[in-house]
Amino acid sequence: MSHPLSRLRCCTLCLCLALLAAGGAAHAGEEDHERARKALEAGEVLPLKTILEGVERAYPGQVMDVELEREHGIRGERWIYKVKVLRSGGVLIRLKVDARDGAVLGSKPSRHSAPAGER
Repeated sequence: MSHPLSRLRCCTLCLCLALLAAGGAAHAGEEDHERARKALEAGEVLPLKTILEGVERAYPGQVMDVELEREHGIRGERWIYKVKVLRSGGVLIRLKVDARDGAVLGSKPSRHSAPAGER
């Protein structure tokens, strides 16, 4: 198993790259990055490190992807971390985590990890 800090660095890099690539334009990526940074500074979201520590305790495996998104719903807007974890046996799960308190709001197997007969 790799060292947690090296996984954190990898996930942080992936998150930054994902934010920069969002929308296919550098300007959009900068806006997303700036909104996420301001949300962290304002205490609206927990640091990624804190989120990943909770995810790794509840869902041991290799974190493959992390996204931070603003979700608009019936109860208003909130920040959501979407985390993909590769678990033992090759099962890839998608987690939806409340960025404010780290609560896992939902989990489901990724479409890509379902057995061939279930796709």
